[in-house]
Amino acid sequence: MKVAFYTLGCKVNQYETQAIRETFLQAAFEEVGPHDWADVYIVNSCTVTHLADRKSRQAIRRMKRLNPDSIIAVTGCYAQMNPEEIGHIQGVSLVVGTNEKSVILREVLKIINKPGEEAIYKRLEYNEICDYEETGSIVSMESRTRAYVKVQEGCDRFCSYCIIPYARGIIRSRSPISIKEEVGDLANKGFKEIILTGINTALYGREKGFGEKYHHEFLSLGIKRSLEGVGPLVEMLENMPGQFRLRLGSLEPNVVNSLDVIELMAYKRLCHHLHLSLQSGSDRVLLAMNRRYSRKDYQDILDELGKVDTNYGVTTDIIVGFPGETEDDFQETLSLVEGQNFCKIHIFPYSKRQGTKAAQMLDQVDPSIVKDRITRLQRAAEDSQNRFLERNLGAQREVLIEEYDDKALEYIGYSDNYIRVFVKSEEDILNQIVRPSLKRVYKNGLLGVI
Repeated sequence: MKVAFYTLGCKVNQYETQAIRETFLQAAFEEVGPHDWADVYIVNSCTVTHLADRKSRQAIRRMKRLNPDSIIAVTGCYAQMNPEEIGHIQGVSLVVGTNEKSVILREVLKIINKPGEEAIYKRLEYNEICDYEETGSIVSMESRTRAYVKVQEGCDRFCSYCIIPYARGIIRSRSPISIKEEVGDLANKGFKEIILTGINTALYGREKGFGEKYHHEFLSLGIKRSLEGVGPLVEMLENMPGQFRLRLGSLEPNVVNSLDVIELMAYKRLCHHLHLSLQSGSDRVLLAMNRRYSRKDYQDILDELGKVDTNYGVTTDIIVGFPGETEDDFQETLSLVEGQNFCKIHIFPYSKRQGTKAAQMLDQVDPSIVKDRITRLQRAAEDSQNRFLERNLGAQREVLIEEYDDKALEYIGYSDNYIRVFVKSEEDILNQIVRPSLKRVYKNGLLGVI
């Protein structure tokens, strides 16, 4: 039978889709594309914005048109938060919550053997989501050079605009031995970059009882330090055999601080790149967002990174048009961007999500004002990125070559500080880490010469 997968949203969703995919392939299903005819369609949904919800609904309806007799299973955050809404879409056979993805194959096989007219629901309520769901180690990724490894689930920060803590539940961290085994398997298969990811990666090991639960595991791995945060994981992976580098997924400045950052920078395997979500440069807006850090706190982390490496790569997220954001607040965000050299800035208009505190706030910003501010911030973000690229000219950086463009006759990869680098080479350097000199701004990155 043919199965197709469609994934929206974050890197965690991409990882989880891969885990689901492998269970289906092991059960002798044949994978086809999400726009092809299939017996079974799996939609891994996102609900960060209204647009993400709409994309999921559109995908479901498109799949049903491709094969009216298909089985459609929907999982992910949208399925967790609005199961009935999804279940009532014509053609949906199965709705699965965020902590039950491991049952999808079993439930699909049941439906194949005994189809029904109404959707089946497999979902826990928020207060029932208590344990980390092991989905088994993945053995491959779409990219053959870099792989994501999920280490953590859930969030307890409750930023006032964000629905994700309700969709993903309390903090649950994965067994360190399980993580080490998966990283080892991927490294043995030739993956040269391992990215540690989670709903809030910096919260790894910070839930109550984690230290007691995994104390002996960490001792057996030779780690005797405090077990909170991603530091112990990085230390564990730093000492593993194999040729691979590490990259951290998104970290929240409300969890890490400049001391944590200094500690992490001691590890040679760790790429000099962090994704630190800013969201706003205004202390007033940050307080309303419940971000639990100030503009100065964020700046302090950037300063510490700059001491380690003057060209340390930082990517970030910024929300424009949060309720009550004034022009002065926006100017503070703009000035922070203008004063820094970010390697990439992801800009989002505020999206009102029912169930969050921000949805009840007065002073919702007019959409036309939001649109104008986004345009201005995009210009500043491009300037910031260009400054970062220019600062790297003449340097040599480690670049993992991930693809080959047979039309342009050049290899493409990312540097350790997250610059897209284009390299021409007579030799096959695919899936190798090279150290080119970065010569000039080229396309959407830099031209490197070995």
